[in-house]
Amino acid sequence: MSEFHHLPVLPDEVIRFLDPVDGKTYLDGTLGGGGHSSLILEKAPGVFLVGMDLDQTALAAAGARLAIYGDRVRLLHGNFADVGEYLNDIGITALDGFILDLGVSSHQLDARERGFSFQQDAPLDMRMDTSSGETAAKLVNTLPEAELSRIFLEYGEERWAKRIASFIVKERVDSPIATTLRLVDIIKGAVPKAKWDERIHPATRTFQALRIAVNSELDSLERGMRTALDLLKPGGRGVIISFHSLEDRIVKHIFKEYAEGCTCPRQLPICVCGNLPRVKILTGRPVMATTAETEENPRARSAKLRAVEKL
Repeated sequence: MSEFHHLPVLPDEVIRFLDPVDGKTYLDGTLGGGGHSSLILEKAPGVFLVGMDLDQTALAAAGARLAIYGDRVRLLHGNFADVGEYLNDIGITALDGFILDLGVSSHQLDARERGFSFQQDAPLDMRMDTSSGETAAKLVNTLPEAELSRIFLEYGEERWAKRIASFIVKERVDSPIATTLRLVDIIKGAVPKAKWDERIHPATRTFQALRIAVNSELDSLERGMRTALDLLKPGGRGVIISFHSLEDRIVKHIFKEYAEGCTCPRQLPICVCGNLPRVKILTGRPVMATTAETEENPRARSAKLRAVEKL
């Protein structure tokens, strides 16, 4: 098993927008190896930080990394979607800020046994929390062809979704699809070679889609975002880093919804809905990594940071 490492993406920008202050309470809802959390704790020596993650390997690594901060840190194993319940259980009913660094970590991709990568042969797993839930193999071998096609199209934006799903269903009749490289071979057979995109591996979008489906990532993001935004105190800030268009779309739309005031039809002479803006958007456009950062950390290339402040 590879050693857990975490080079935080957009570190300076996260601290600038989150603006941690001594004596305040912050949440790192996707803790990973604790890179962003350590920056927050270093920036404001008096903050209290709660870190959450579904990956127990990540929690163990972060625990070791953040141990020097003692009782200023509380780590929780759980899904960010249920953040309100977890925080309530430890007596926290409001936040001064939160950070979400979405998607799969470099360690999870590098750890062959986790089954996230299409470049190494491994059991087809893809669960963030390996202690529960259905694996990617379970979905691939049991879901109807139409549902597989929907997942590949909606979560992977894969133009060959129907053809890939059809090939999978035919192949699994002979024997279950249990490993990453067998699935890769099926995808390669389904996508006409003349149509392969030179910029990305032909299995990229399908693997992304399966990972999202296995971990219910988009639903978890929306549920967790709304709860965290509701928990923010006035002046508190939320910072979210996404890595593909589906995530960024959800973040953008929810931030816009919370920043909207009156939603009455324009023809009404006065407001009757009574809605007021709940946040101020701090990033008109998503903040991207510099060339220097992407050269040092290629994962930062597709990162988009958006931030809001609670009114």
